[in-house]
Parts: sequence; structure tokens; C-alpha cells
Amino acid sequence: MRFVYLLAVYLAAPVICAVFLWRGLRDRGYWRNFRQRFGFGARTVPHGVWIHAVSVGEVQACAPLVGVLRQRYPELPLTVTTVTPTGAARARALFGGAAQVRYVPFDLPGAVRRFFARVQPRLAVIVETELWPNLYRECARRRVPLVLASARLSARSVGRYRRLGALFRDTLSQAAVVAAQGAVDAERFHALGADPASTHVTGNLKFDFQLPPRTVERGARLREQYAHARALWVAGSTHGGGEEQALLEAQRRVRALHPEALLVLAPRHPQRFAEVAALLHQAGASFVRRSQGAAAAAQTCEVLLLDSLGELLDFYAAADVAFVGGSLVPIGGHNLLEPAALGVPILTGPYNSNSEEIARLLIAGGAAEIVRDAATLGARVSALLANPEARVRIGAQGRASVDSNRGALGKLLGLIEPLLNEP
Repeated sequence: MRFVYLLAVYLAAPVICAVFLWRGLRDRGYWRNFRQRFGFGARTVPHGVWIHAVSVGEVQACAPLVGVLRQRYPELPLTVTTVTPTGAARARALFGGAAQVRYVPFDLPGAVRRFFARVQPRLAVIVETELWPNLYRECARRRVPLVLASARLSARSVGRYRRLGALFRDTLSQAAVVAAQGAVDAERFHALGADPASTHVTGNLKFDFQLPPRTVERGARLREQYAHARALWVAGSTHGGGEEQALLEAQRRVRALHPEALLVLAPRHPQRFAEVAALLHQAGASFVRRSQGAAAAAQTCEVLLLDSLGELLDFYAAADVAFVGGSLVPIGGHNLLEPAALGVPILTGPYNSNSEEIARLLIAGGAAEIVRDAATLGARVSALLANPEARVRIGAQGRASVDSNRGALGKLLGLIEPLLNEP
């Protein structure tokens, strides 16, 4: 099975390279530091901690861990790897000089060996779900303890990995610690071959995030700038495939009852900003792009296209209601905790496999609600905009849900620190 996997990754590598280079035509971030994807690049200070966070959401999740490691072990070198340019940009913005940020290599044996030769970690921490056989195998070969932090597996992923049989059983057997988000995740890791003795339920690291300073103040300024004396709802991390069209239809329904309401539409991927602008134009929607800064025009338009990076959290802070995207289409949903922590009522579609436990908890606590199409989304947004008392109550339940589920960071540190202190 390992031979089949190696053959597959060698055959896939040129295709993936071509895709990344093609994406670079719209987002030059895919071209920058491209050599790192083959394990090249500058050497870092050796014998530190390497933390892998695949994209923006995982980078946000690992921020508390980076912060506490920097505080407790100020001399310990930290390296954070990611896959996407947006993830790398977010990591640099969050960590500054506290961590070296680079791309993780493709799972090719030579690329992985070159990466380890340049980073030389004493401990590896993989955030959430990234199962790469060659990467894990190299950890074992170099005797680098491997921790899967805030680890999760969807039911669909388990079925896919099981089809590869012994390959992923061997892969998971390399982990020194599996710190699973929930009991269901722990059972799924057991089923794939993780050692029950090294598998622990620690909770979701994402609950331990802290809102950046002055987020609420920035949100208030944005509200004054773009939606003074009118309703504002945000659709964050949205995707194509029908989701954005459904959001525009929902906005039309909202405007029928709240004629001044503004929708802030924030596509998940920067390379789609122009595509979404074209969609808005074709739909006949009056809109302004955030990057163009026309706040006066936004006071009368129906959609503000958030085509800038790093501002979604501030716009959630400005919102009356938040819809979290990637959930009306089968993407798996995105971060529900940010609007919850800000006390904003949350609506989400039925597809939340990326954070099943979080979605279930927030829905059970009355902080979030599932909508299945444009009609129900428009109706729920309209109802919430008409009921300030309900918004306050639901928002308070969201804050309480986040606060009561903090603590994963402390449990994770309890598992990591003995490995750090090994001679």
C-alpha cells in the first residue's frame, strides 16, 4: 500500500504544482516561496517546536498555543507551517517575530527530508486533521515526538482513510499523542489505528482564542462608517456553487421588510473577489467594494463586498446578525466561534462537518440556528433584525457557550510539556 501511495503522490505532484502556479495568476502569494513546497528555503534555529496549521482557521486556532509557548519558553524556537498564502499571511500578522512562518512541503520523501534538515524540530504539533504518511514517517525516523492537537475526523474522512487500510494505521501509530476534540473524534482515531493509551479528549483549541484588542471598537467605527442608523448583517467566508446566489436572494427578501438593510458579503478566498463582484453586477445588485473605500456610497447600497484581508472579525463586531458560509453548499462550514464570542446571533447552513461539535453545541445552546435555503435565511434574518431583545439574548448565549468550553489549551499543554522536557 505504501508503494501505491508513493506512486500516487509522485504522479499528483506535477498536477498540484500546475494548479498552484495557475492560481498564482490571480494570487501571487502562490508563487512566493514556492521552493519551500519542495523542502527548500532558509534554515531555522534548530531544536524548536514545529506547529502545522493548514489554513487561516487552523492558524487562528493555534495562536493561543504559540502565545503560551512563547511566554513559558521564551528561548524556544517556533516554526509555523501552512499550506495556503492566506494562512501564511495570517500567521505572519498574528505572530510577527515570535515564529518563523513557511510552507509545509508536499508529502514527497525528498521534500520532507529537506524540510526536516532545515527545521530540525524537537517536537511536531499538527493542528486538527492533516494525515500525511511521509511526513509522519519522517518524524518517527528522526525520533521527533508527534502531537495531533485539537484533532478531529469527520465520518466521511474515516471512510476514505479506511479504504487505504494499513497505510493510515501505520501513519497514526507514529503519533506520540492524539489530543482529540471530542469523544466521537477519539473513537474515530481509534478505529483508524491510533493507540488508545495515547489518545485523549482535550476539547477544541479554538475555544481558547482571545479576541484581538479593540475589536469591538473597530466594529463600532465600521458600523458608523457603513451602516449608520440602519440594519447590517454579515455573510462571512462564503463560497460559490450557489451559496452566494442564495445570499443575494435572501438579501432581496430582507430588503422587502427592512429596505435599508446592508449585507456585508465576505468571500472565503481572495482570488474570488473579482468573480463575486461580477456576480453582483450580473445580479443587478447595488454594491460597493471595501477596497475602494467609498463609505458614502455604501450608505445607500444593498451589498458591501468585503474584498480585503483580516477584517471579517471587525465586521462581525459591527453586525446585527452573522451568517457563516461554506455551509449552504457541501464545503463543511467555517468558524462559528468568532461571531459567538462577539455576542452576535449566528445562522448557518446544514453542512458543518468541519466543526460538527462546535455547531452542535452552539445550536443546542440556542446561540446558532440552521437555515437550509435562501427563503429560510431571508426570513430568519428579517425576524432577528426586527427583534433586538432576541438578538441580545441569543448573543449572550453564544458568549456563554464559548466561555464554558474554554480549557483545551491547558489540557494540551499538560500533554506537550512532558515531551518538551524529555532529555
